[in-house]
Amino acid sequence: MMANSPADILVELAEAVATCPLDRCTRILSGIVQLLTGNRDRSQELLAGVIDGVLLRLTDRVEIRELIQLGTTLAELKVAPPETLRRLALHDDPDVACPVLLTSQALSAADLAAVAASSSERHQLAIGARNCIEAAVSEALIESGTSAVCLALIKNPGAKFSEAAYAALIARADEDGEIAKALALRPGTPDQVVRKLLSVSPGKPPPAKPTASAVSPAQAAAPKPPSPAAYASARPEIVALNRVGKLNDSAVNRFAIRGETANLYTALSVLSGAPIAIVERVMIDDDCEGLVMACRASRLNWATTLAILSNRSGARLSFAARERAQHIFETQLLSTSQWTVRWGEIAARAGTGDQGHRGAKMGANR
Repeated sequence: MMANSPADILVELAEAVATCPLDRCTRILSGIVQLLTGNRDRSQELLAGVIDGVLLRLTDRVEIRELIQLGTTLAELKVAPPETLRRLALHDDPDVACPVLLTSQALSAADLAAVAASSSERHQLAIGARNCIEAAVSEALIESGTSAVCLALIKNPGAKFSEAAYAALIARADEDGEIAKALALRPGTPDQVVRKLLSVSPGKPPPAKPTASAVSPAQAAAPKPPSPAAYASARPEIVALNRVGKLNDSAVNRFAIRGETANLYTALSVLSGAPIAIVERVMIDDDCEGLVMACRASRLNWATTLAILSNRSGARLSFAARERAQHIFETQLLSTSQWTVRWGEIAARAGTGDQGHRGAKMGANR
């Protein structure tokens, strides 16, 4: 009597699985997983291919908790049953799909892109957290994902972006300031992409030129910026103090309290790396965030930052404004502040007005 062929055996096994009790299906599934993970002497590709059809049958007959365990186990294998892996990755339950989407190296870029285009936000976030993400997968996530998915992708250093992906992100940044900021601050973002980001106004039209009646009290009271001659006079002293390590909180605090604006602006420029034009801009801005970040990037302490805020316009700093400024100061990372200063520097270089040219020139002379 001739032995059945491997194909016949698999057909019989699949038919047996279709009719066996559920508890026995669970035991069979466990046995197959042990076979996959414990037999290092056999060809894993052949073994995975042979048992793929049986596993597919089993996934229809076991409970969710077994599928979660199966996905977690298969996700760790370099070679896994391909159809079973794809079914798990596309499963509606994120608890089943996410371990596979996050970790499995056996899923192709095409598999991941297909899931990204058709699944939930949790599925997409799992893909966006992978150690390495191909450009085609990034494009699918950007096209179909929420803002949260795009932000997670941008903040993942292992994500790769094509020109099409950058173009799609720039388009989304036009309506979402968080995406614009995250992409501009991302190490490795091409300069031309950052310039395009800075040419859009996220979420709102460009502000109209203020009339005399629309100028805020802080702006009306703000002193005029120092003259080029005042900067030229202050710079040698500031550079010398910085060279010997004495351009510190004590010195900057003294400049702020005494109203030595040329010394103060130059000190912030030297310490933070921002051009003078950006320092001038944040000094008169109603919103204190830019100035606080410049102080953080300069490694100044809160007392010095408060002195600068309190003396920049002659107006008393309100309690609410002080609380907000302190919150920004205490929660803002030094690295984020420094990247934001760099972003501002790019903005100054990209500007076409006199102030932009002036800032770029003075930044180059530091």
